[in-house]
Amino acid sequence: MRPSGATRRALQDEGSDRWDAEYEAEVQSSRLETTRTLRDAIIRARSPPHAWVLLTGVGYYRPSLSQEYNEESAGGDFEFMSRLVRDWEGAARLPEETGRSVRQVVVRSGVVLGKNGGALKWMLWPFRLGLGGSLGSGRQPFPWIHVDDLSGILLHAMEGSTVHGILNGVAPCLSTNAEFVGTLARCLGRPALLPVPGGVLQALLGPQRASMLLEGQWVVPQRTLESGYRYHFPQLAAALKDLVS
Repeated sequence: MRPSGATRRALQDEGSDRWDAEYEAEVQSSRLETTRTLRDAIIRARSPPHAWVLLTGVGYYRPSLSQEYNEESAGGDFEFMSRLVRDWEGAARLPEETGRSVRQVVVRSGVVLGKNGGALKWMLWPFRLGLGGSLGSGRQPFPWIHVDDLSGILLHAMEGSTVHGILNGVAPCLSTNAEFVGTLARCLGRPALLPVPGGVLQALLGPQRASMLLEGQWVVPQRTLESGYRYHFPQLAAALKDLVS
């Protein structure tokens, strides 16, 4: 089943023009306090839900050009976003007694690609002007997922009676930033000849936000596949053709 337009739009990232202590506090509050409120409601409920599904991110894993991560890999201990995911997932964790009757699933999402927002929206205009290119060296991993597959994994987590634990919400086809950029350029029929130096990104976006684009993780959806989920868009070219057509 493919999700509705409203569901797809809800899963695409919202941006922010700043990154400072106030912004970090807002991000923490919006994730942790809301999650604790929902967790506590489940604990108190006379008829709790069959499943409790949380959507976090692959920022949990440490950026690396060589290390491959699956759902069992360690993380959550090296910078703001990583620690946020760790604390967020901890805030959602149910006590053992409640957990016996409520399946707990955490989906760690990669970069969500959709038509109406998220990362792809701001990438398209420079490519259509013939100004597209890789970010920094282009060698950094780019863990991506089509918004329909992220929605599908969430539905799979909610409806699958045997699904539990961590699922990586990324496509099984791994890609570097340069490979992503080259595939996007071919789908648009435009060149990708102007790489953006890392220093320029840091000056424009600030070091924290720039690092999210200049670094990445090789993340594989091992348990997602083992749980029986079948991807609509496992390959990058097909995903981008669907989104930019």
